[in-house]
Amino acid sequence: MKELDISTKNCTVEQDGKILVVTLNRPEAKNALSPAMLVGMYRAWRKLDDDDELMCAVFTGKGDTFCAGMDLKQGPEGGDDPDTKMIQELMQDVPDLHWQALLRHKQPMKPIILAVEGYALAGGTEMLQGTDIRVGAEDAIFGVTEAKRGLFPLGGSSVRLRRQISYCQAAEILLTARHVSAQEAKEIGLINHVVPKGQALEKALDIARTICRNGPLSIKALMKMLREVDGSILEKEALETELEVGGPIFATEDAREGMKAFAEKRDPVYHGK
Repeated sequence: MKELDISTKNCTVEQDGKILVVTLNRPEAKNALSPAMLVGMYRAWRKLDDDDELMCAVFTGKGDTFCAGMDLKQGPEGGDDPDTKMIQELMQDVPDLHWQALLRHKQPMKPIILAVEGYALAGGTEMLQGTDIRVGAEDAIFGVTEAKRGLFPLGGSSVRLRRQISYCQAAEILLTARHVSAQEAKEIGLINHVVPKGQALEKALDIARTICRNGPLSIKALMKMLREVDGSILEKEALETELEVGGPIFATEDAREGMKAFAEKRDPVYHGK
Protein backbone atom coordinates (compact mmCIF):
# COMPACT_ATOMS: atom_id res chain seq x y z
CA MET A 1 0.00 0.00 0.00
CA LYS A 2 1.12 3.52 -0.77
CA GLU A 3 0.87 6.17 1.96
CA LEU A 4 -0.62 9.43 0.71
CA ASP A 5 0.57 12.93 1.55
CA ILE A 6 -2.79 13.78 3.13
CA SER A 7 -1.85 11.64 6.15
CA THR A 8 -1.29 13.31 9.51
CA LYS A 9 0.60 12.11 12.57
CA ASN A 10 -2.59 10.61 14.02
CA CYS A 11 -4.31 9.40 10.85
CA THR A 12 -2.57 7.35 8.16
CA VAL A 13 -4.16 7.37 4.71
CA GLU A 14 -3.04 4.77 2.19
CA GLN A 15 -4.16 3.57 -1.21
CA ASP A 16 -4.40 -0.06 -2.26
CA GLY A 17 -5.57 -0.03 -5.86
CA LYS A 18 -9.15 1.22 -5.84
CA ILE A 19 -9.33 1.08 -2.01
CA LEU A 20 -8.53 3.94 0.36
CA VAL A 21 -7.33 2.64 3.73
CA VAL A 22 -7.80 5.07 6.62
CA THR A 23 -6.12 4.15 9.91
CA LEU A 24 -6.46 6.01 13.19
CA ASN A 25 -2.87 6.21 14.43
CA ARG A 26 -2.69 7.22 18.08
CA PRO A 27 -2.43 3.82 19.78
CA GLU A 28 -0.64 5.23 22.84
CA ALA A 29 -3.89 7.08 23.66
CA LYS A 30 -6.28 4.28 22.58
CA ASN A 31 -6.86 6.25 19.36
CA ALA A 32 -8.75 8.94 21.26
CA LEU A 33 -9.70 11.75 18.92
CA SER A 34 -7.18 14.54 18.35
CA PRO A 35 -7.08 17.60 16.05
CA ALA A 36 -4.52 15.92 13.77
CA MET A 37 -6.72 12.82 13.59
CA LEU A 38 -9.76 14.87 12.61
CA VAL A 39 -7.84 16.67 9.88
CA GLY A 40 -6.58 13.36 8.46
CA MET A 41 -10.06 11.84 8.41
CA TYR A 42 -11.55 14.95 6.83
CA ARG A 43 -8.95 14.88 4.05
CA ALA A 44 -9.47 11.13 3.53
CA TRP A 45 -13.25 11.33 3.13
CA ARG A 46 -13.02 14.25 0.73
CA LYS A 47 -10.43 12.39 -1.37
CA LEU A 48 -12.66 9.31 -1.39
CA ASP A 49 -15.45 11.41 -2.86
CA ASP A 50 -13.31 13.36 -5.32
CA ASP A 51 -11.00 10.66 -6.73
CA ASP A 52 -12.73 8.74 -9.51
CA GLU A 53 -10.10 5.98 -9.26
CA LEU A 54 -11.30 5.04 -5.79
CA MET A 55 -14.33 2.78 -5.31
CA CYS A 56 -14.47 2.34 -1.54
CA ALA A 57 -12.62 2.78 1.75
CA VAL A 58 -11.59 0.60 4.67
CA PHE A 59 -11.58 2.37 8.05
CA THR A 60 -9.67 0.96 11.03
CA GLY A 61 -7.44 1.79 13.98
CA LYS A 62 -3.84 0.92 14.82
CA GLY A 63 -3.25 -1.17 17.93
CA ASP A 64 -5.73 -2.93 20.20
CA THR A 65 -8.40 -0.19 20.20
CA PHE A 66 -10.32 1.25 17.25
CA CYS A 67 -11.26 4.50 18.98
CA ALA A 68 -11.97 5.44 22.59
CA GLY A 69 -13.84 8.59 21.57
CA MET A 70 -13.01 12.11 22.72
CA ASP A 71 -9.78 12.54 24.67
CA LEU A 72 -11.28 13.19 28.11
CA LYS A 73 -7.92 14.37 29.44
CA GLN A 74 -7.85 17.21 26.92
CA GLY A 75 -11.57 17.86 26.58
CA PRO A 76 -13.39 19.08 23.45
CA GLU A 77 -11.05 22.04 22.93
CA GLY A 78 -7.98 19.87 22.41
CA GLY A 79 -6.04 21.08 25.44
CA ASP A 80 -2.49 22.18 24.68
CA ASP A 81 -2.17 20.04 21.56
CA PRO A 82 -0.09 22.08 19.08
CA ASP A 83 -2.34 20.88 16.26
CA THR A 84 -5.34 22.61 17.83
CA LYS A 85 -4.38 25.88 16.14
CA MET A 86 -4.13 24.11 12.77
CA ILE A 87 -7.63 22.70 12.97
CA GLN A 88 -9.04 26.00 14.22
CA GLU A 89 -7.57 27.75 11.17
CA LEU A 90 -8.95 25.11 8.81
CA MET A 91 -12.39 25.39 10.41
CA GLN A 92 -12.53 29.05 9.45
CA ASP A 93 -12.97 27.80 5.86
CA VAL A 94 -14.77 24.54 6.73
CA PRO A 95 -16.76 25.17 9.95
CA ASP A 96 -18.10 21.62 10.10
CA LEU A 97 -14.73 19.96 9.40
CA HIS A 98 -14.93 17.96 12.64
CA TRP A 99 -18.40 16.64 11.80
CA GLN A 100 -17.30 15.70 8.28
CA ALA A 101 -14.30 13.90 9.77
CA LEU A 102 -16.55 11.94 12.13
CA LEU A 103 -18.94 11.01 9.27
CA ARG A 104 -21.77 13.01 10.82
CA HIS A 105 -21.96 15.45 7.91
CA LYS A 106 -21.34 14.95 4.20
CA GLN A 107 -20.79 11.19 4.20
CA PRO A 108 -18.82 10.06 1.14
CA MET A 109 -20.94 8.71 -1.69
CA LYS A 110 -18.80 5.57 -1.77
CA PRO A 111 -18.89 2.54 0.57
CA ILE A 112 -16.90 2.57 3.81
CA ILE A 113 -16.08 -0.79 5.39
CA LEU A 114 -15.20 -0.61 9.09
CA ALA A 115 -12.72 -2.95 10.82
CA VAL A 116 -12.79 -2.87 14.64
CA GLU A 117 -10.33 -4.50 17.01
CA GLY A 118 -10.89 -3.95 20.72
CA TYR A 119 -12.87 -0.97 21.96
CA ALA A 120 -15.02 1.31 19.80
CA LEU A 121 -16.62 3.49 22.44
CA ALA A 122 -18.41 6.85 22.40
CA GLY A 123 -17.07 8.56 19.26
CA GLY A 124 -15.86 5.17 18.07
CA THR A 125 -19.39 3.80 17.90
CA GLU A 126 -20.69 7.13 16.60
CA MET A 127 -18.34 6.96 13.61
CA LEU A 128 -19.39 3.33 13.11
CA GLN A 129 -22.90 4.56 12.33
CA GLY A 130 -21.55 6.58 9.40
CA THR A 131 -20.05 3.48 7.77
CA ASP A 132 -21.76 0.93 5.55
CA ILE A 133 -20.39 -2.57 6.25
CA ARG A 134 -18.88 -3.38 9.66
CA VAL A 135 -16.49 -6.07 10.85
CA GLY A 136 -15.68 -6.62 14.52
CA ALA A 137 -13.05 -8.86 16.07
CA GLU A 138 -14.43 -11.32 18.61
CA ASP A 139 -13.05 -9.18 21.45
CA ALA A 140 -14.50 -5.91 20.09
CA ILE A 141 -16.56 -3.81 22.49
CA PHE A 142 -19.02 -1.13 21.38
CA GLY A 143 -20.99 1.49 23.25
CA VAL A 144 -22.32 5.05 23.25
CA THR A 145 -21.06 5.92 26.71
CA GLU A 146 -21.42 9.72 26.86
CA ALA A 147 -24.25 9.68 29.41
CA LYS A 148 -21.99 7.88 31.88
CA ARG A 149 -19.68 10.92 31.82
CA GLY A 150 -22.49 13.47 31.93
CA LEU A 151 -21.99 14.25 28.23
CA PHE A 152 -24.12 13.94 25.08
CA PRO A 153 -23.37 11.95 21.87
CA LEU A 154 -23.36 14.79 19.34
CA GLY A 155 -21.94 12.54 16.61
CA GLY A 156 -25.45 11.53 15.57
CA SER A 157 -26.26 8.51 17.76
CA SER A 158 -29.47 9.91 19.23
CA VAL A 159 -30.84 10.02 15.67
CA ARG A 160 -29.03 7.28 13.73
CA LEU A 161 -28.84 4.45 16.23
CA ARG A 162 -32.60 3.88 16.43
CA ARG A 163 -32.79 3.96 12.63
CA GLN A 164 -30.12 1.27 12.29
CA ILE A 165 -31.26 -1.08 15.07
CA SER A 166 -34.56 -1.39 16.94
CA TYR A 167 -35.79 1.55 19.02
CA CYS A 168 -35.74 -0.31 22.34
CA GLN A 169 -32.22 -1.63 21.78
CA ALA A 170 -31.00 1.84 20.82
CA ALA A 171 -32.70 3.39 23.84
CA GLU A 172 -31.05 0.93 26.22
CA ILE A 173 -27.59 1.44 24.70
CA LEU A 174 -27.92 5.23 24.84
CA LEU A 175 -29.54 5.54 28.27
CA THR A 176 -27.54 2.93 30.18
CA ALA A 177 -24.23 3.76 28.41
CA ARG A 178 -23.40 0.05 28.71
CA HIS A 179 -20.84 -1.90 26.71
CA VAL A 180 -22.01 -4.15 23.86
CA SER A 181 -20.02 -7.25 22.90
CA ALA A 182 -19.19 -8.06 19.30
CA GLN A 183 -21.54 -11.03 19.30
CA GLU A 184 -24.46 -8.96 20.64
CA ALA A 185 -23.64 -6.19 18.16
CA LYS A 186 -23.98 -8.70 15.33
CA GLU A 187 -27.20 -10.15 16.74
CA ILE A 188 -28.88 -6.73 16.89
CA GLY A 189 -27.61 -5.68 13.45
CA LEU A 190 -25.07 -3.09 14.55
CA ILE A 191 -22.24 -4.95 12.75
CA ASN A 192 -22.14 -7.50 9.92
CA HIS A 193 -19.35 -9.91 10.83
CA VAL A 194 -17.48 -11.22 13.88
CA VAL A 195 -14.00 -12.61 13.14
CA PRO A 196 -11.11 -13.95 15.23
CA LYS A 197 -8.98 -11.37 17.01
CA GLY A 198 -6.48 -9.73 14.67
CA GLN A 199 -8.42 -10.54 11.49
CA ALA A 200 -10.88 -7.63 11.24
CA LEU A 201 -8.79 -5.62 8.80
CA GLU A 202 -8.20 -8.55 6.44
CA LYS A 203 -11.92 -9.36 6.40
CA ALA A 204 -12.75 -5.72 5.68
CA LEU A 205 -10.21 -5.66 2.84
CA ASP A 206 -11.71 -8.86 1.40
CA ILE A 207 -15.13 -7.19 1.35
CA ALA A 208 -13.66 -4.06 -0.23
CA ARG A 209 -11.94 -6.10 -2.96
CA THR A 210 -15.22 -7.87 -3.70
CA ILE A 211 -16.94 -4.50 -4.13
CA CYS A 212 -14.13 -3.32 -6.42
CA ARG A 213 -14.73 -6.27 -8.76
CA ASN A 214 -18.32 -5.13 -9.33
CA GLY A 215 -19.56 -2.56 -11.82
CA PRO A 216 -18.48 0.92 -10.65
CA LEU A 217 -21.59 2.58 -12.08
CA SER A 218 -23.77 0.02 -10.31
CA ILE A 219 -22.00 0.73 -7.00
CA LYS A 220 -22.31 4.49 -7.53
CA ALA A 221 -26.06 4.23 -8.17
CA LEU A 222 -26.61 1.91 -5.21
CA MET A 223 -24.74 4.30 -2.91
CA LYS A 224 -26.88 7.20 -4.09
CA MET A 225 -29.96 5.22 -3.05
CA LEU A 226 -28.43 4.14 0.26
CA ARG A 227 -27.34 7.68 1.14
CA GLU A 228 -30.32 9.68 -0.08
CA VAL A 229 -33.37 7.41 0.24
CA ASP A 230 -34.23 6.24 3.76
CA GLY A 231 -37.25 5.29 5.81
CA SER A 232 -38.42 8.88 6.07
CA ILE A 233 -39.37 8.88 2.36
CA LEU A 234 -42.69 7.40 1.26
CA GLU A 235 -42.32 4.05 -0.51
CA LYS A 236 -44.05 5.31 -3.67
CA GLU A 237 -41.62 8.22 -3.96
CA ALA A 238 -38.65 6.00 -3.10
CA LEU A 239 -39.57 3.49 -5.81
CA GLU A 240 -39.86 6.30 -8.36
CA THR A 241 -36.39 7.47 -7.37
CA GLU A 242 -35.09 3.92 -7.75
CA LEU A 243 -36.24 3.87 -11.38
CA GLU A 244 -34.62 7.25 -12.04
CA VAL A 245 -31.31 6.20 -10.48
CA GLY A 246 -31.13 2.54 -11.47
CA GLY A 247 -32.85 2.46 -14.83
CA PRO A 248 -30.05 4.18 -16.82
CA ILE A 249 -27.53 1.59 -15.59
CA PHE A 250 -29.01 -0.96 -18.01
CA ALA A 251 -28.00 1.19 -21.00
CA THR A 252 -24.32 1.39 -20.05
CA GLU A 253 -21.36 -0.35 -21.62
CA ASP A 254 -20.64 -1.91 -18.23
CA ALA A 255 -24.08 -3.54 -18.17
CA ARG A 256 -23.49 -5.04 -21.61
CA GLU A 257 -20.04 -6.22 -20.54
CA GLY A 258 -21.41 -7.81 -17.38
CA MET A 259 -24.04 -9.80 -19.25
CA LYS A 260 -21.59 -10.76 -22.00
CA ALA A 261 -19.02 -11.94 -19.45
CA PHE A 262 -21.70 -14.06 -17.75
CA ALA A 263 -22.59 -15.71 -21.05
CA GLU A 264 -18.91 -16.32 -21.84
CA LYS A 265 -18.22 -17.63 -18.32
CA ARG A 266 -15.42 -15.14 -17.58
CA ASP A 267 -14.80 -12.24 -15.23
CA PRO A 268 -16.13 -8.91 -16.51
CA VAL A 269 -13.80 -6.03 -17.30
CA TYR A 270 -15.53 -2.79 -16.35
CA HIS A 271 -14.55 0.71 -17.50
CA GLY A 272 -17.16 2.80 -15.72
CA LYS A 273 -18.98 3.65 -18.93
